[in-house]
Amino acid sequence: MKEKSTSTQTSLIINMADEVQQSKKTIKNTKTEYVSAVGRRKEAVARVRIYEHVKDGLTFGATPVKKGEMYVNEKPIAEYFSGDVSRRLYTEPLRITNLHQKNYTMTIRVMGGGLSGQLQAAVAGISNALNKMDREANRPVLKKNGFLTRDARIRQRRKVGMGGKSRRKLQSPKR
Repeated sequence: MKEKSTSTQTSLIINMADEVQQSKKTIKNTKTEYVSAVGRRKEAVARVRIYEHVKDGLTFGATPVKKGEMYVNEKPIAEYFSGDVSRRLYTEPLRITNLHQKNYTMTIRVMGGGLSGQLQAAVAGISNALNKMDREANRPVLKKNGFLTRDARIRQRRKVGMGGKSRRKLQSPKR
């Protein structure tokens, strides 16, 4: 009697193992429709997605996404980073790689830091995403112009006994 129960248990285990093997085979290798990358500067972090083809009904938050548009935190990039200097900065990686004519759609989620740090983080994220898209063609140009180099300068931490500042020292007595 015991032999029969152990043989049924082993057959159940074998059947379960076969089911697991088949389920692993049926998992589809789905390719994402975007390239994502992260850019950092000071305290700011930018998560960038570049879409080559925009599907109908694609939204970024509540904003519908159109082909060739760039959005930052659910706003058009020209509204978030206004001014000619800012526009020149965030279009520079596309211009030097000759991809500004291709009308890529970009969505950028930026957090932390100030406006200047966020802009530089977005530029670094765009450069990293372009590098991921076509490494052989884009990497040499982006590297030569310094877009793939992480700017390591960050805020200095506050020190103990310095009056709440990082470099301030208490005034020494005169006599």
